Amino acid sequence: MKKISWGFIGCGDVTEVKSGPAFGKIEDSEVVAVMRRNAKKVKDYAQRHQIARYYTDADELIHDPAVNAIYIATPPNTHTEYTIRALEAGKPVYVEKPMARNYKECKRMVDASQKASLPLFVAYYRRCLPSFLKVKEIIQSGVLGKIRLADIRLHYPARPEDNNDQLPWRVRPEISGGGYFFDLASHQLDLLDFLLGSIREVAGHAKNQAGLYEAEDAVVASWEFKTGVLGSGSWCFTVHPSERTDRMTISGSKGSISFACFDDEPIILHTASGVQSFDLPYPTHVQQPLIQTIVADLLGTGKCPSTGESAARTALVMDKIVGRK
Repeated sequence: MKKISWGFIGCGDVTEVKSGPAFGKIEDSEVVAVMRRNAKKVKDYAQRHQIARYYTDADELIHDPAVNAIYIATPPNTHTEYTIRALEAGKPVYVEKPMARNYKECKRMVDASQKASLPLFVAYYRRCLPSFLKVKEIIQSGVLGKIRLADIRLHYPARPEDNNDQLPWRVRPEISGGGYFFDLASHQLDLLDFLLGSIREVAGHAKNQAGLYEAEDAVVASWEFKTGVLGSGSWCFTVHPSERTDRMTISGSKGSISFACFDDEPIILHTASGVQSFDLPYPTHVQQPLIQTIVADLLGTGKCPSTGESAARTALVMDKIVGRK
């Protein structure tokens, strides 16, 4: 490939600012076609973003000869199907997270990628954001000493839309695979995989406590990385607003580092030298740094750190946490 000509399957909210504009801001990358089942909405999106081709049928986009790479930005229940169809058509895929509803679906996607000898990338874009690259740099510098523990705390109050007749797809397991745990904790657990390596053993408990929807709304877990580092996490999506928490902490023999995964807050480093703060705000298009590595990977000039294999590891960990076999 000399230029990556993208086709989007799905062009909803995530593509408006987080991802969509980034594809056209990267050298040797462009968006040439988009697809959405709603004809009025896909036409509107294409016109607003100056994209010439638009479709209501995914297969038409996949087989468009002007498209040589596919970005899948639909809910997780369609990721496996669209990914496999695109790979079988000879086109590499970049798919939104969570990669799929469960590890079995992820495994099918990875197998299809290997069979087609084509790359599969997943939108765990925190692996390329400056703030989390700084965290990795600090860990690797040795300033924390030997890493001992990795802790996650994500506690959110219930959202108004969680208590009505039309629940958001993120809390409908048939679409998302679970509740907000699968939507949000996937980012955090993938980030730990990036920072500290893969998890060897994991156990957990998941429960629906508030009864607002069928999916789990409270989860606790513990794990061990292959390196011997231990970790724990708790997630609850129905706490009082005063208890809202977004915090990850990595502790070592000489210090600790703590940071938010979702809130745009400074990194806090504690060592014998004192407390240091690092403020590295998110870019306007948060997926752009990762997409840059994908384009480089496809052009043979670089390597993307978020693949089907790495994302499938996170899916397997999450399945084990909630007791899914």
